[in-house]
Amino acid sequence: MLNKLLAEQFANQRLRILDPACGIGTQALGFAKSGHMVTASDLSAAAVTRARHEAGVRGLDITFAVSDMTSMSEIPGTDFDVIAVLDNALPHLCEAQVRSALTTIASKLAPNALFIASIRDYDEVLKQRPAMQQPAFYGDSGTRRIVHQVWDWIDERRYVVHLYITLQSTRAWTAHHFASEYRCILRSELCDELEAAGFRDVQWLLPGDSGYYQPIVLARRGSTDRRT
Repeated sequence: MLNKLLAEQFANQRLRILDPACGIGTQALGFAKSGHMVTASDLSAAAVTRARHEAGVRGLDITFAVSDMTSMSEIPGTDFDVIAVLDNALPHLCEAQVRSALTTIASKLAPNALFIASIRDYDEVLKQRPAMQQPAFYGDSGTRRIVHQVWDWIDERRYVVHLYITLQSTRAWTAHHFASEYRCILRSELCDELEAAGFRDVQWLLPGDSGYYQPIVLARRGSTDRRT
């Protein structure tokens, strides 16, 4: 879905893509497999180690770094065609950190290049303030996985997600728990932050438009040539 979107934006060009919140490589691997030149980083050294391993298993040439998205000092180059921050990475940051991240991202993009991000639909989430996400079931009998979330609200905008993964093996069930804090960002607020960081042509694609599971925002870095 994302490669199709980029192909529409760039007429099927081979792109220099930076994924500065790559996690274990979910999107970076796909971009590289599609022939793009990919640099991927994450604040978590463990996640980068896993992503590097997955790229090696697949024979993919990706440049990896451990780096904070708000500074990216470990990442050389300032002429990326695309910077992609996907899977709700921005809402991990506080308001000041989002501002720093977007300013840094703009400095790493070539003029008129593309920023793409996906976030939860917080415009709807804040209307409902859910306490949990219903369990999802994967696999067959004997190798099943059950995944569900519990949301603990800290205040009007911040919440902690408790992710529970229960795995079935031939002998027993085992449970794993992970927790992470998020801050709800409304679409209008992110638009304002993007414009303040020098982006233009901000556009939102909801899941019904893009086929992606989260709302996607697209924005172009402003040209450094004042005549344009």
